[in-house]
Amino acid sequence: MVDAGIHTCLITGAAGNIARRLRQLMRGIYPKLLLTDRATPNDLASDENFIAADLGQLDQVERALTGVDAVVHLGAMSTESDWETILTANIQGTYNLFEAARRQKVKRVVFASSFHAIGFYPRTRRITVDNHVRPDSRYGVSKAFGEAVAAFYAHKFGLRIMCIRIGNIADGPADLRRLSGWCHPQDLVQLVRIGIEHPEVNYEIVWGISANERAWWDNEPAYRLGYRPIANAETMRDEALAGQATLPPDPIGDQLQGGPFASAEFAGDITRIRYAPLR
Repeated sequence: MVDAGIHTCLITGAAGNIARRLRQLMRGIYPKLLLTDRATPNDLASDENFIAADLGQLDQVERALTGVDAVVHLGAMSTESDWETILTANIQGTYNLFEAARRQKVKRVVFASSFHAIGFYPRTRRITVDNHVRPDSRYGVSKAFGEAVAAFYAHKFGLRIMCIRIGNIADGPADLRRLSGWCHPQDLVQLVRIGIEHPEVNYEIVWGISANERAWWDNEPAYRLGYRPIANAETMRDEALAGQATLPPDPIGDQLQGGPFASAEFAGDITRIRYAPLR
């Protein structure tokens, strides 16, 4: 499945939690692995190739993408924040990434989206990537924007792009919600490689989850492209439920896929959300 044209792969947001895992797991897969972030990560190894770039500055992003064949775009504000921060880091930064990729003729982009783009679906609903977005936060809005701008660059300019709606990347599921949305780090690497290497990827959205028995999301697009996850959150059910027992009740978040992202600042009508048509 490896695309022989992929020589140099760049990971943005190199100091972030997910990128720290990918930096280790993706070593040796491609001839050259580059890393970028605003500042040098404090755990950068002597054999890692790093270039500083602020995603808010298009010229810096374009410089970082010079000679790059594929990008794994993880750089972003990874939690909820004020609108000005989200606008600069996640919206302007994501636009700059795709525009720089177009200018530098990057072949592939894997965009780290999030399930928070659909966090206002009830936990009783199983959905597909074709269901409407229902962002649960400003952060979720930025990920829905990222998927839209990715589609624009794929269809308008021919970039090959995969958007991965990442659930939770960790060694194991920490609570009840994550029994549905957890993703083993090795499974994420498998999805990233499909996005970079699969010949049939033009524009795709897939779910970044393992083969979880309680999954709320139908991951048929990923399986169609050859995804075969190695893990299932249910094997760590007891640990997850023990973690859940330590959490305070969240009357709104406990009903919604976005959890506390959905319940924060909530002033709506939960019954309208729970019984809204599934579309």
